[in-house]
Amino acid sequence: MRVIVLGAGVVGTAAAWFLNRAGHEVTVVDRQPGAGLETSFANGGQISVSHAEPWANPSAPLKVLKWLFREDAPLLFRPRPDWAQLRWCLDFLRECTPGRTRHNIAQIVNLGLYSRHALQDLRAGTAIRYDHLERGILHFYTSQQEFDAAQEPARIMREFGCQLEMKTPDECVAIEPALTSARGRLAGGSLTPSDESGDAHLFTVRLAELCTQRGVRYHYDTTILALETAGERIEGVRVRDREGSRLMKADAYVLALGSYSTALAAPLGIRLGIYPAKGYSVTMPVADPARAHTVSLTDDEYKLVFSRLGDRLRIAGTCELNGYDTALNETRCRAILRRVESLFPGAGNASSAQFWTGLRPATPSNVPCIGATRYPNLFLDTGHGTLGWTHACGSGKAIADIVSGRRPDVDFAFTGLG
Repeated sequence: MRVIVLGAGVVGTAAAWFLNRAGHEVTVVDRQPGAGLETSFANGGQISVSHAEPWANPSAPLKVLKWLFREDAPLLFRPRPDWAQLRWCLDFLRECTPGRTRHNIAQIVNLGLYSRHALQDLRAGTAIRYDHLERGILHFYTSQQEFDAAQEPARIMREFGCQLEMKTPDECVAIEPALTSARGRLAGGSLTPSDESGDAHLFTVRLAELCTQRGVRYHYDTTILALETAGERIEGVRVRDREGSRLMKADAYVLALGSYSTALAAPLGIRLGIYPAKGYSVTMPVADPARAHTVSLTDDEYKLVFSRLGDRLRIAGTCELNGYDTALNETRCRAILRRVESLFPGAGNASSAQFWTGLRPATPSNVPCIGATRYPNLFLDTGHGTLGWTHACGSGKAIADIVSGRRPDVDFAFTGLG
């Protein structure tokens, strides 16, 4: 079949790769001049199956209230006269029960394990390189209360197959010696030795190159205006490029536009429940290799992740619910730098730090929307939130199966498949 993938981020490009491998004629459309230039550009860099506890959990409502008026809070909610924001927040609260949290952890872990395996197979088959490290992810806690509260989610993750080992403060320092200066503040940690890290943007660019070599066509600098219907099917996608407006037609369409998927789906009567969660990152050169981390880390208290990308340090995280605003907030950027310097003094060259922000397509449950729709030739691969890089290859492999009329070999609540 001829398939058009809408979106050239890490999720859309992975979908294009697996669709091409499944024998389809694939075209990718994106408004940017190249692949991976929006949410995939400077994310945290983790392939983190262990990052499976959703934001919506029983402890979340009280935390949100505590952080409500802090400009540097890990989760910053800016109320707006926006019905979509209000509805998302109400749905978020409904996902905070123990039963829903358990269900969502299962979905996130199952897809994460499947996706990590798909990435490893892709890497073995192509020799693609993207500053990746296979040293696991160490999740550390500087609050005893948070460490104690992490025991039950960790137990559930292990139940569903995530290799997660709880660690003492001394064991954390032994795994990552760069934490030595923070030893007195550590309450404990957890290690997922099979998790990985790597540069999502570099991966996306190089995978797009491999896709092009295999015949996938990329249409960059092309604005997607609307999906047009004819009866119960999608007739084509209306786009605008340097030649003007035109209708691009295919046999099937995959919606992988992240936070912008909602606006394209709504006129078709498809409510995705995705809201943009603005995240930040800091990238800086390594100043002192002896003080810089090499194991990928997650800082629970500040909701930050740390990755080593060659001779660069990438620190990313926090969440701001503020519509589609992409302006950098200096207060939040500086808060990340202060936390890095307090944990790893002298590790990075802060004077050369580069700041970035992107809109992560968040669902209230943190479970992405993957699968079929009411239109038999329109498919979803969107809503991955903070785990787009983690779930990209599994999502792409799964959507290639679904478009091809097969059920994916993973236990996941795909849309439209019953």
